[in-house]
Amino acid sequence: MTNEEIRRIALEQSAEDLGCKAEDFLANENIVVPFKLGKNARKYLKEPITCNLVSYGNNIVAGVTEEVAEIVKEYIGRYEFYHCFETPNMHWLDDRMKEKGHKICFMAEYYLPDVNNLPKLSCGYELRVLGQEDFGELYKPEWDNALCADRRQLDVLGVGAYDGDKLVGFSACSADGEEMWQIGVDVLPEYRQNGIASAITARLVREILDRDKVPFYCTAWSNIRSVRNGIKSGLIPAWAEMTVKPAAVVDGFNEVDK
Repeated sequence: MTNEEIRRIALEQSAEDLGCKAEDFLANENIVVPFKLGKNARKYLKEPITCNLVSYGNNIVAGVTEEVAEIVKEYIGRYEFYHCFETPNMHWLDDRMKEKGHKICFMAEYYLPDVNNLPKLSCGYELRVLGQEDFGELYKPEWDNALCADRRQLDVLGVGAYDGDKLVGFSACSADGEEMWQIGVDVLPEYRQNGIASAITARLVREILDRDKVPFYCTAWSNIRSVRNGIKSGLIPAWAEMTVKPAAVVDGFNEVDK
C-alpha cells in the first residue's frame, strides 16, 4: 500500500464521517455541507453533532446542522483556514454557538503512516503479537487507551511488550472503519522512558498494514508525549478536526460525581 493509497482511503473515510465528497478536502476554498454520518462512518462517532470542521491542510470542510450553518460559514470566512483551529479565534465561534445552546467539544489531530519511513524499533523487551482471543483479561484501567471495554468486538489486534511473563506495554487497534484501524497505546508507569511505546506502536503499524488495513492514530496537539510517540513510530500528521456538540452534552463530560 502506498502513501497515496493510504491518503485516499483516509479522505474517503472522512467523507463518510462528514457527509461530503473525498475531493472536497483537496479544494482550495472552504466547503460547507449538511452534516450526515454515512453508513460506513467511524463506529465511535456519536450524534448529536452540531458541526464538525475537518482540514487536511488545504481548506476546511464543515459538516453543519441547519441551525448553525450561517454562523459556521461566517467563521470559516473570517480567518485563514488553519487559524480556525486556534485561540483566540475559536472564542468567536464558541460565543455564538453558546447563544444557540452549543459548545466546542472535541479537538484532535490525526496521524497516518509514512510507508517510506517505517522504523523497526527495539526496546529490550520481548514483543508479542496478540489477537482478539488474547484480550479477555486485559480490559483493565492500565490498558484503557489500548482497549475499549464498551466496544470489545472492535478490538482486533495488538502488540505487547513483556518483562518475562509480565505485560508492561500494550498497543492495540480498534476496527473503527471498514478499512481503517485506530491505534491506542499504554505503558506501565515504572517502565516508561525506555522506548517501549514507540517499539510496540511501530510494530503494530506494520502488522496492520500487513493485513491490508490503514492504521491511524489520534492525539491532542498538547499531548507532546503522544505526538513524539507517533512520529517516532513512523506516523505523521494527516488531518485535524474540531467538533461542536449541544452544551448539555459538553457539560456532561465535566460533571463530577458528588
